[in-house]
Amino acid sequence: MRMRIIAIVALVSGLMGSLIAVGAVELLDSGGRNDNPAVSVPASNSDEESQQEASLTDECLSASDIYELVRPAVVEITSTLGSSGPFGQQAQGTGTGIIIDAEGFILTNYHVVQGAESIEVRFADGSTAPATLVGSDPANDLAVIEVDISGQELTAAELGDSDSLRVGDPVLAIGNPFNLEATLTQGIVSAVDRTYSTGANTRPIREMIQTDAAVNPGNSGGPLLNCQGQVIGINTLLENPTGENVNVGVAFAVAINTAKQSLSQMLAGETVSHPWLGIAGVDVTPAVAQELGLGADSGAYVTVVSAGTPADEAGLQGAFASQDQAAASSTLRAGGDVIVAVDGEPVSTLDHLAGYLAERKQPGDSVELTVIRDEEEVSVQVTLAEWPA
Repeated sequence: MRMRIIAIVALVSGLMGSLIAVGAVELLDSGGRNDNPAVSVPASNSDEESQQEASLTDECLSASDIYELVRPAVVEITSTLGSSGPFGQQAQGTGTGIIIDAEGFILTNYHVVQGAESIEVRFADGSTAPATLVGSDPANDLAVIEVDISGQELTAAELGDSDSLRVGDPVLAIGNPFNLEATLTQGIVSAVDRTYSTGANTRPIREMIQTDAAVNPGNSGGPLLNCQGQVIGINTLLENPTGENVNVGVAFAVAINTAKQSLSQMLAGETVSHPWLGIAGVDVTPAVAQELGLGADSGAYVTVVSAGTPADEAGLQGAFASQDQAAASSTLRAGGDVIVAVDGEPVSTLDHLAGYLAERKQPGDSVELTVIRDEEEVSVQVTLAEWPA
């Protein structure tokens, strides 16, 4: 699966300004008008079942009302990345941000401002202001920047609850695709709890929201909104099977509840770190258990233990010697540990284990893993490290 980050990058100098490569499909943009039909609210009738159905959506606003409500809180972010080329051109990236505090704090994607020498924010009224990076959560592709508003009154967006989303719920996105300022698109929640990695050996982002709302280069960092106009995600990735910068109806947003978990640290000026175990694996299913004779019908089967990682130092055993060996094999191999519990709590899947570590542990913490090895139960103590940059 080929994922891309949606970022518009241009070379700017006194001699020339030209649009160049889009590094990855991400959603960087500010907002825009759209004459799409409003999100409908079912009319009430005397039928009890219909009334119950209507109550699920009777708080929805029209797409037009949501745009008018949220547009003032959506900004365009231009990051100057440095000088390159024979004429000293400066690479610039354009993305989107969301005002989350009237004091001038703005939430966006980390890749929108990563490595920026300077950051400029353009507000809905056309005014601009310099911004500085406050804190970041690179592993979840999140960052907070701050503008000096100098008495200017800002409108902050309302953050919603992404855990309440259901597949099929209507959603809207505001951003600047292809430099088309303030564009509004709409769609539905296609799936929840997606887990994706933005590259090899990078920490997967968990609990992402999949949507068919049209997002394109320039939308990165912009809000994914529910039908009440609350931010329930940060538009981040676009599926890119062809390698072309086109929307295929499969986009991903970092859930706002993921952002809430690290928001206080980012606002405090910190770079958020995450615990690292250092394994690759697959879920144990009854079929896998029977095929490999694992002695457990659920859990996380360790396929690879990376060298020099906490798992390696603790003596965990993988079925393959390396990721390359595992990738070259068409079948699973026996010989790996099966993690069936962490700190005494049963582990049902690999994602269950990852969620436990992400939500309850910090780098430097110790965990007790209960594993099945050679049909025997073994306890393994692991001291977690920080995910490498």
